[in-house]
Amino acid sequence: MTWPPEIATWQALPLSELMQQALAVKLARRGATVSLCTIANAKSGQCSEDCRFCVQSAHYATAAPVYPLQDCREMVAAAAEAKRIGASHFSLVTSGRGLPAQEIPQVATMVRAIREEVGINVCASLGILDECALAELKAAGLSRYHHNLESSREFFREVCTTHTFEERLATIAAAKAVGLEVCAGGIFGLGESEDDRISMALSLKECGVDSVPINLLIPLPGTPMAGRAPLAVAEVLRAIALYRLILPTVPIRLAAGRESVLADFLGAAFLAGADGMMIGGYLTQRGRLPAEDHRFINELAQLWSR
Repeated sequence: MTWPPEIATWQALPLSELMQQALAVKLARRGATVSLCTIANAKSGQCSEDCRFCVQSAHYATAAPVYPLQDCREMVAAAAEAKRIGASHFSLVTSGRGLPAQEIPQVATMVRAIREEVGINVCASLGILDECALAELKAAGLSRYHHNLESSREFFREVCTTHTFEERLATIAAAKAVGLEVCAGGIFGLGESEDDRISMALSLKECGVDSVPINLLIPLPGTPMAGRAPLAVAEVLRAIALYRLILPTVPIRLAAGRESVLADFLGAAFLAGADGMMIGGYLTQRGRLPAEDHRFINELAQLWSR
């Protein structure tokens, strides 16, 4: 793979210097802030796609819960809880290749109710959708569409074979076309190389995404990734710092796996340029208590201000 010359320069830096440069860019371009978001599993399990990391895929025998699209009142209550614990964005997430056309009006109703009754920014992650469906959701008050690339174009076939990288790019383009913000990132630790991570970052930059969630693989029982060893902390920190330098103005949000993979080094990830977190859990996995995350953020703010 061939990169712009500055990327090769960053790759050659020792980790400490790379992190120093990334933090300087973060503070200069993004300020001393941490953004928080929360997701809710609005429809779970029996997904037709074979993403090799996912317990909700029907291709694998897992203990993931299976249930249909949830009631609107349940999602309004979940959004109210998200706002209570300090999230600025609340996302409705459904399993499956893409939300069926007959369920789009139901989700639009949820979005409208959450905006009117809770007053929080509403996002959605509903799989591969076209402009018509996305426009209907935007009209209901949807702020942002979430649709991860998961990995690089070059590595994607090692992650999923039931749809293509290009289909994911097309969904992002459709969301942008109807005026939605886009949240898109991926997962580190799937077996990809550093070059793959950089390739994904450049694809995200080309797409003009508005937020980048970074997940760290949790090797869940029953999935093909179950036996994969976690990335070394130093490798994770290098990746975060490179993403900050490649995407200097975009929120970089730590999501699933931050507790188990980074553990005591969570603070180091924010010194490497991260500036957002998903709180309150990750679909089928629990996260840290929100109170712990808020204590962490308060300490981080003091550190950044010195």
